[in-house]
Amino acid sequence: MSNEIPVIDVNDAIALCEGRHGNPFAFLGPHGGRVTVWQPGAERVWLEPGTEARPVEGFPGLFVGESPVRDYRIRAQGFGSEWVQDDPYRFGPVLGEIDEYLLGEGTHRKLWDALGAHLMVHEGVAGTHFAVWAPNAQRVSVVGDFNHWDGRCHPMRLRGATGVWEIFLPGVTEGTSYKYEIRTGWGHVQTQKADPVGFGAEHPPRTASVVRDLSRSNWTDDTWMTTRYQAQNVDAPISVYEVHLGSWRRAPGNRMLSYAELAEQLIDYVEWMGFTHIELMPVSEYPFDGSWGYQPVGLFAPTIRHGTPDEFRAMIDAAHRRGIGVLLDWVPGHFPSDPHGLGQFDGTPLYEHGDPREGFHHDWNTLIYNYGRREVMNYLTANALYWLEEYHLDGLRVDAVASMLYRDYSRPAGEWVPNHLGGRENFEAIAMLRDMNSAAYGANPGIMTVAEESTSYPGVSRPVDHGGLGFGFKWNMGWMNDTLSYIQKDPIFRKYDHHKMTFGLHYAWSENFILPISHDEVVHGKGSMIEKMPGDGDQKFANLRAYYAFMWAHPGKKLLFMGCEFAQGREWTHEQSLDWHQADLPPHRGVQLLVRDLNALYRGTPALHRNDTRPDGFRWLEANDPDASVFAWTRLGAPGEPMMVFVVNFTPVDRDYRVGFPAAGRWEEVLNTDSSAYGGQDRGNFGGITTEPEAWHGQGQSARLRLAPLTAVMFRQA
Repeated sequence: MSNEIPVIDVNDAIALCEGRHGNPFAFLGPHGGRVTVWQPGAERVWLEPGTEARPVEGFPGLFVGESPVRDYRIRAQGFGSEWVQDDPYRFGPVLGEIDEYLLGEGTHRKLWDALGAHLMVHEGVAGTHFAVWAPNAQRVSVVGDFNHWDGRCHPMRLRGATGVWEIFLPGVTEGTSYKYEIRTGWGHVQTQKADPVGFGAEHPPRTASVVRDLSRSNWTDDTWMTTRYQAQNVDAPISVYEVHLGSWRRAPGNRMLSYAELAEQLIDYVEWMGFTHIELMPVSEYPFDGSWGYQPVGLFAPTIRHGTPDEFRAMIDAAHRRGIGVLLDWVPGHFPSDPHGLGQFDGTPLYEHGDPREGFHHDWNTLIYNYGRREVMNYLTANALYWLEEYHLDGLRVDAVASMLYRDYSRPAGEWVPNHLGGRENFEAIAMLRDMNSAAYGANPGIMTVAEESTSYPGVSRPVDHGGLGFGFKWNMGWMNDTLSYIQKDPIFRKYDHHKMTFGLHYAWSENFILPISHDEVVHGKGSMIEKMPGDGDQKFANLRAYYAFMWAHPGKKLLFMGCEFAQGREWTHEQSLDWHQADLPPHRGVQLLVRDLNALYRGTPALHRNDTRPDGFRWLEANDPDASVFAWTRLGAPGEPMMVFVVNFTPVDRDYRVGFPAAGRWEEVLNTDSSAYGGQDRGNFGGITTEPEAWHGQGQSARLRLAPLTAVMFRQA
């Protein structure tokens, strides 16, 4: 090699050393026979095969040499150490023209295949490909232990107008922690950012992303995946157990259970209880335990609190082998403003709205996605598809939909921006939800999506091509609020709120409803379900048993939060296990066994689930007896299937009560919440009843029943 001082553009050298060069591949790496090497911290550099590279005077870490091949390696010495590596700047791009086109168009449905950190063999060398969207950045670098978190070391390649930066780093392996260092368009170096499409994360409070290999899969759930549509449609029995993985049960020392432990203990319990589905509160990585996962930063990373992505997959697989579906709480409504997160990602409001009247949630101190930006819409839709496809999840329950639908949600006058028609509807968020639902149902047969939506917005569970939002189901928040308000009252005053228990039937068929008793009803001073009940100890349990029977007999799918099934005494906290010892106490055990039997009856009786979403399956028998606080109805399945009659007495009065029956003959009492098995006193009609030809409640047949205090009974046509 010549002894002449290497010739290099001074402006390039200055920009590189100052960490502001946005196009390093233009001069680093091989160009002709000449190789420019960037090795901060190196004192001497050799190219193998090739020459010893000469340092560029005045620019430490910059060397120029020659090599006869493109697949040379670098050997370097510095500060008493020596290392050998492949030069990242000798590799060509990984993303192809189709990726560029779809990324630029905002229609890359498998965004996670293009962005994020991917282990691969590229041009014959093993390493990791990194790609991130930051269109307004001057320079983006990958940082980690492999370069001492120095943003000058590995600036990335910008892929044209897409705004995506990429680089292949040889030798970076699975488990490596990394972030992106972003220099804004005006020269400010941001707090290092976690990967918006990172597949793993460090244990909080650490905030880096972690390289994870998604290519391994050992699914054994083919039978479930090909038949799950039978368990997830409007005619199927759907009874959901809502779970916070961190506090369902704890190991000794208050340690959270691993995914592997949950795959055994949780799945065993759910199967024993007879629930058809588990709904997981958010598992997308989140920094703050107290958010319960509803303020996620790593939207593509299952939380490391319980294990790795592979272990999370194994837990889902275990549920499927038992015939149990798994739904995931998904949070596209907002994200936290943690400095390592999405906020001001490239120095501009990239994922969020710039105007706080559109981009900031006062209730939660969080940022709101800019749904009108095509790349952001695609990011969210692709994330939904990612969980369904990569983790075989059976559906998504979408959090806080009401906050997305309305621009004035929880905002005083003057602090929100109307839509282009002057109204309050958020047309961009509506378009995103429709896009997500259309894509999810189109790409993943048999899945279900559920909206937590608390307003009367029409058509939430109507298909998109029929003008709806496209969800499969909607939480019935009105039913929940009305019925809880009623059941918490002293029975002597319930007659004044009798309509609260019947009002839900006025709109029960307007959506495909799920009746939810969720975590939100047993936190923040609201008390546990058993604490809500009036009366002394025995009356509290009797009230709760009757309420649960009312819920399971009522049209609509079911959802119950963990701990409510055994009437936990205190309200829920995320910081400790449920009080499982209470499930061994007779009154609590009785409620648990009741819920188990309700699930079995619901699953095994078509009349209780086949027409949950249609008026064909319901007929009132008695809706207008507020003085007695008695309600009675018939549930019907398909023609020829046994009918069911449900009656409940919500007063502490033992009643001899005549009820009309829709058919003559023998009716078996298949459930009585006053059974001693549930903690009651065995007052009822345990031999069943035979109707009499006495017209009552609009029916030609009737029978006198014993309705024990605060008791529900259910009869099946014999």
